[in-house]
Amino acid sequence: MGKEWFSKARFGMFIHWGIYSILARGEWIRLIERIPSREYEALSWKFKAEKYNPEEWVELAEHAGMRYMVLTTRHHDGFSLFDSEVSDFTAPKTGAKRDLVAEFVEACRKRDMRIGFYYSLLDWRYPAYFLGPEKDPEGWREFVEYVHVQVRELCTNYGRVDILWYDGGWPWKAEDWRAAELNAMVRKLQPDILINDRSGLPEDFDTPEQQIIPSKDPKRMWEACMTMNDSWGYSAGDKNWKSTRQLIHALVYCASGGGNLLLNVGPKADGTIPLSSVRRLREIGRWMKVNGESIYGSERSNLRGSAVGPVTVKDGRVYVHVLRWPGREFTVTCIKNRVLSAYILPTKQELTVIQEGERITLKGLPKRPLDPYDTVIVLELDGDLEALPLHRYVP
Repeated sequence: MGKEWFSKARFGMFIHWGIYSILARGEWIRLIERIPSREYEALSWKFKAEKYNPEEWVELAEHAGMRYMVLTTRHHDGFSLFDSEVSDFTAPKTGAKRDLVAEFVEACRKRDMRIGFYYSLLDWRYPAYFLGPEKDPEGWREFVEYVHVQVRELCTNYGRVDILWYDGGWPWKAEDWRAAELNAMVRKLQPDILINDRSGLPEDFDTPEQQIIPSKDPKRMWEACMTMNDSWGYSAGDKNWKSTRQLIHALVYCASGGGNLLLNVGPKADGTIPLSSVRRLREIGRWMKVNGESIYGSERSNLRGSAVGPVTVKDGRVYVHVLRWPGREFTVTCIKNRVLSAYILPTKQELTVIQEGERITLKGLPKRPLDPYDTVIVLELDGDLEALPLHRYVP
């Protein structure tokens, strides 16, 4: 039950938000600029999240076609967006004076949006993290106990949680974090939860970062997490934005490999999402409204017989994502099935199909693509896809 929804969702929103957004130079600013603890922690009193409206976040994610959201409840700097018994460095106890995670959860529940909690195992405030369990065994024990308590709080205080998204386990091993014990506790508290692979244990799904790499095991779930520019946390000077076309193509390639795309936004300190991100998400949403059928619930496929773009597969259909418009006709190969019909997804315009063995030529295409990002063509098959390998001798 817990896994089924994730495999169908294919698209989610990652949210990196914390007091680092005040400095607007990314989420690693505390470490990179060697900011003293007292100076950095003083920022928490300026972090008031005065325009934070998580319902707007959820509405934006929903419009974009996203099916789940993962929020950084605590990043590497140690600042928690939630209330905690073991830390005063939290949003409720500083400038914001409220539990920002609780508000996020409430907003997600109103729209039946699946809920994910990102949690960094490491915390730069603890010398024991840098020294490690051998050099500072007592400090390490206290540090790991703090981590376990916070994870317990996240899995106890907010109702059903769908995803626990660990990060920051490096360079220490799973046994150093007592990860098996930690995850057993999580599953006892949240029986249907999905846990990623960053506690040092494989758990439920893999998380390639900034690249699309399907899991080696074709039955294993995976999710590529990617930024819209070069930064996770808000960075005012980062103008290297990916185009909407690039982002849609990333989503398509993830779905083609049977994986999800977790696309990041980095809200400003006041809680508003930058307009450059909003615009791209709305443009993706318009594409998804028409073409989402080719993404949601798609299955991993080894079909490689298309020169115009990747394919997604579902329920006896092959969706050809035409990223490079071929003109009036093109050929798809390596399909053993008989093709019953072919049509352009948005308009349902029928195409002429000429099938000669595994070669399927589609004719009658418009001169130009109907969509500036990706025009999807549907092949209706006589059953579930039977794909032939591409690397074979051609007589």
